[in-house]
Amino acid sequence: MRVVVVPGVLALLDRYASIDDPVAQLRTAVGEAVSWLLEPGATVAVYCEPQHLRLAEQLVLGAGGRLHPFEEPEAVLAIANGSAKRTEKAPGHFDERAEAFDAELGKALRAGDSRALAGLDETLARDLWADVGAFRSLSSDVDLTGAEVHVDYDDAPYGVQYWVVRWQCP
Repeated sequence: MRVVVVPGVLALLDRYASIDDPVAQLRTAVGEAVSWLLEPGATVAVYCEPQHLRLAEQLVLGAGGRLHPFEEPEAVLAIANGSAKRTEKAPGHFDERAEAFDAELGKALRAGDSRALAGLDETLARDLWADVGAFRSLSSDVDLTGAEVHVDYDDAPYGVQYWVVRWQCP
């Protein structure tokens, strides 16, 4: 099974695209990862918060996939991100705990460590405005043990930590 993690960035929606794209590198990484995720007609399970459903639909349907929660999925798309308090200009302003939290989360993503993802501190995540609910749900439903991992994007533009990660599960 293939699994992809992308951030829930509204700027990725087509209706927010502009000539001067503030998330051009992120948009490219997301597009490539979602294309890798889906074969035309693939059934995709989506793990995300309700506010990210429009983004999930655009990404999956736009790449020729199908959203069918009652079928056995052939692929999984998780929409989540790290803290939003990495700098003074970040949406949540600066919190000195953000960098360490994101480092641990990034380590778990790179290792495909389901246990670490399931063990994320929900209170700290909420304090840091990290959107990690999808990581926790994914970790309980998909066995990432031994997955081949590829990180397409790892950066914190605007003080928010985003990853685009691909897992090819055995």
